Amino acid sequence: MTNTSTSTRMSDVHAGAPQHAVAATITEPLDRLRPYAFTGVRIALGVLLLLHGLDKFDTGLANVAGAFDGWGVPLPELSARFVAVFEVVGGVALIIGLATRAVAGVMALVLVGAIIFAKADLGILGGWEVDLAYIAGLVALIVVGPGFASVDRVLRIERD
Repeated sequence: MTNTSTSTRMSDVHAGAPQHAVAATITEPLDRLRPYAFTGVRIALGVLLLLHGLDKFDTGLANVAGAFDGWGVPLPELSARFVAVFEVVGGVALIIGLATRAVAGVMALVLVGAIIFAKADLGILGGWEVDLAYIAGLVALIVVGPGFASVDRVLRIERD
């Protein structure tokens, strides 16, 4: 004898009815957080860039320039200063959400340079996978914008 209630429930599952209800239970609260998602990405990337810039000053710009020179970076002294200052200023700008798309674009280019000059020979694993992850996050900010809470939104540089 077949249990029709079990058969009915199984056919409903295959038809997608209960799966949709479960999916909606999970996704509806997450959908409400969607406007804040890129705010978190932006702030996390900003903090990381700020810390990298501060570390370059702590290490000493002459030492950073020496490393840049060894990697073949053009104008190593100027490049070291630019990258260190940009990571600090750009990191703060990302944290507060000011000029987000421009800062993300410039930083993505800096990271492409880091891959080309310092890490390409190392391969992706153990070499430039972290840079690639940064670039992916920065490109997402370029495409999507700063997220909900940002100076860009307050100044109406970005639309809602």
